Amino acid sequence: MEFRRIKGLPPYVFSQIDSLKKDARHAGEDVIDLGFGNPDIPSPDVAVEKLAEAVHNPRNHRYSASRGIPKLRLAISNLYLRRFGVEVDPETEVVTTIGAKEGLSHLMWVLIGPGDTALVPSPSYPIHIYAPLFTGADVRQVRMGPEEDFFDNVMEVWESTWPKPRVIVLSFPHNPTTACVDLGWMQRVVDFAREHEVILVHDFAYSETYYDGCVPPSILQVPGAKDVSVELYTLTKSFSMAGWRVAFMVGNPSIVAALTKLKSYLDYGTFQPIQIAAIVAMNEASAYPKVVNEIYLGRRDALCDGLSRIGWDVAKPKGTMFVWAPIPEPYREMGSLEFSKFLVSEAKVATSPGVGFGPGGDEHVRFALIENEKRIGQGVRSLRKVLTKL
Repeated sequence: MEFRRIKGLPPYVFSQIDSLKKDARHAGEDVIDLGFGNPDIPSPDVAVEKLAEAVHNPRNHRYSASRGIPKLRLAISNLYLRRFGVEVDPETEVVTTIGAKEGLSHLMWVLIGPGDTALVPSPSYPIHIYAPLFTGADVRQVRMGPEEDFFDNVMEVWESTWPKPRVIVLSFPHNPTTACVDLGWMQRVVDFAREHEVILVHDFAYSETYYDGCVPPSILQVPGAKDVSVELYTLTKSFSMAGWRVAFMVGNPSIVAALTKLKSYLDYGTFQPIQIAAIVAMNEASAYPKVVNEIYLGRRDALCDGLSRIGWDVAKPKGTMFVWAPIPEPYREMGSLEFSKFLVSEAKVATSPGVGFGPGGDEHVRFALIENEKRIGQGVRSLRKVLTKL
């Protein structure tokens, strides 16, 4: 039996590390899990309490609106005004999505198809690469990394691509490389997109996850950005509401209308009590992302400082909840998958192999800051015992 839409998907390398982790735990081993980026910080109390209250109202058990209830769209509109100084019309420039992955995937369906081309960073969060491929479009990967000039790389690939790309996928702060940009950089890419009539899709998953004063800009802060841009904002990391699956696409009204139309055929929206609780999170717990950030900052420093002490020098990220670590030279020939297997088997520390984020990532592993500082310290001590070549 042939499954045509998924037959081109490579093996999901992260599952191999997850399988080793589970086997070790079943054998009674204590594995420090710094692999899967699944936030462990609790969601805001006011959101949890509101969810419990709303669930008991039978009116909320019915189908909801796939575009999001009006007060939820108003809440994200108010957040954008408060946080970024950007006015967003909740009626025409906002649609709620069931997480950013769902939003991005279905957005690609309305933007591109067979015969079209999209530019995507590499390495990159896997759905950024595969969502355009699912539509039948051609994907050209653009080198991404802390040492890369991504704008120049986009220009290079643009010049060599025909037909000219219809979509450029962006995401800053970037997962997995943690690369960040400023508003001036956003201005350059918006100016280019307006000149060449290309659509910019900015996945802003780590909008509130930043350190050392490196505040990430919304692409919509650029004058004229709404002519060519949409942005995905999610409560997953900022409000630590990963399992709730609440996100938004905001920006260009024509693109918002197109995704809204598609979604009206595909779903009935997020469970309404979750939408109601999300409203409360944004309106009444607006300071919560700062609380979350302080926790991640402590973990970042504990990990990076600890790795430095054992001879594994890793730059401290300015954004995201990850550390993108070059494989130490004595182990680089192993490649990221075998090195990650080695770490989980011998040191009982799980990481994500960089090759899982695209071919440009194979010289790195990604640490997720999802264990507390004490556990991170324990993991560093285990790594020191195993990485004897450092």
